[in-house]
This record gives sequence, C-alpha cells and structure tokens, in this order.
Amino acid sequence: MITTDFVPGSPCWLDLGAPDVPAAAAFYGAVLGWEYESMGEAQGEGEEMEGGMFRKDGKVVAGLGKLTEAGARSAWMIYYRVTDADATTRAVQNGGGRVRVPPRDLDEWGRMAQYSDPMGGEFAVWQPGTNKGVDLVDQPGSLSWTELYTSDAAAAKEFYGTILGWRFTDMPAPGGGGTYSLITPAGLPEERMHGGLMELRKEDLALTNGRPYWHPVFAVDDCDAAVAKVTENGGSVQMGPEDAEGVGRLAVCLDPSNADFVVLTPSES
Repeated sequence: MITTDFVPGSPCWLDLGAPDVPAAAAFYGAVLGWEYESMGEAQGEGEEMEGGMFRKDGKVVAGLGKLTEAGARSAWMIYYRVTDADATTRAVQNGGGRVRVPPRDLDEWGRMAQYSDPMGGEFAVWQPGTNKGVDLVDQPGSLSWTELYTSDAAAAKEFYGTILGWRFTDMPAPGGGGTYSLITPAGLPEERMHGGLMELRKEDLALTNGRPYWHPVFAVDDCDAAVAKVTENGGSVQMGPEDAEGVGRLAVCLDPSNADFVVLTPSES
C-alpha cells in the first residue's frame, strides 16, 4: 500500500500536464471530488490559470499545470522519492535512460528531475525540501497504486531496480494473459508494495504509439459511479468497469485530453 511515510523509491507526488487547465480542474473535480487551488494569477480576463494544486477534503492529492512541451501528450507524471536527485540523474544516464528535465530546485520545496527509461517510459523523482509530497493517499479520491505498461519487462525491472532500488514479485496477471510484477521499495515488507509493471506488445500501447507509459490508479468508493462521471464530463473508458479477483473493481479511463488513469474500488480485505 502507498503511505505518506515516504521512503526512497516510493511514489510521493504526481501532477498532470493539461492543455486546458480550467477544463482539467473541472473534470477531475467532477470525477474524483477534487477541489482546485490555483497557484498563479490570470494574466487577463478569461485567461487560463497556469497551474495549481488539487485537494481532497482539504489535503493535497496532486498538482496540475499547463502542458507546454511541444508535441507532448497530456499525461500524468509520477514522482518517486530520492535522497539525491543529482546522483539519480547520473545513474539514469549510466543505465541507458534519458534526462528530460535536469535536476532543479523548486524554491525551498525540493529538487526534481524528469527522465525517460531506456524503453521510453517517462517518470520523475523528488528530493524533498520543505515539501515531502502529497498529503493523502490510499483513500477514496487519492493515489492508491502506480502502474507501468512496458514493452520489455525484464529490461524495465533491471533499470528501475538499479535506479530506485525496487524489488519485484511476479504473479499471474489479473484475468490471465501474462505476468504482473509487483513493486516494493528496498528494505520494506511486501505490504508496502506501491505499484506494478506489465509487459505488453507495442501494438497494444496504441495510446503512446508503442512507447511504454506510467499511469496512476485512484481509489474510489464506487467504480461504476466514477466511470459514469468520466463519460458525463467528456472523458472515455478504455477498459471496464470489471472485477479483478483479489484487487477490486476497476476501469481504465481517459480524460477529455486523453490523459490516462485508473479508478479502482478495492476488494474488501
């Protein structure tokens, strides 16, 4: 499970790059009950805010920013905690990854960097300063899992195991059809696993034209009700809702700008 007792290698932050910030804020407000708090000021009447924070019950659950990278698709970026972003950057380069955003300080909040793994999956790291990460996880309306769809599971496990110290436990994929690898931070018991990865054929990675990608899983009280909100507010559904034994009821969704995410009502333990 994901907790806010962040350790090296655990997910601690996520943000969305959206072409239309107010529209994204409205969509996730409707689907997940989030409140949007702008961190910027409009430059003119009717002009978009550049970004801010999402809150659930007053607690920060994610960030939202204007998508500015030319040719980039709207997507969620997941950040993993590290103790030294510069050392991690060197390790990424040595491991065959690519540095998309070199390490940089965000005032006193912390130090961040963004990368692509050797297969093309994009992820980020966070070296905390005054900001340790999100305030709420593993509760309805917050991050409960992270997931990588990759074209080469063995290479992904070698890379992330070296860079972030993860260890992996393989199991049959829910519903059959392959192997699902559970991810646990180094030195922690399996009940602290925070995500998984699964190998797919490149033709099955149509959303990114064959390139691997990470996406967040958000816990919800009622998967079917959340899916109804997705479609009512201009999003779409790639898969589900369906029951996954031992996991819960889930659906893979796209927001109106085609950023992907999963909604999950966990099984009762």
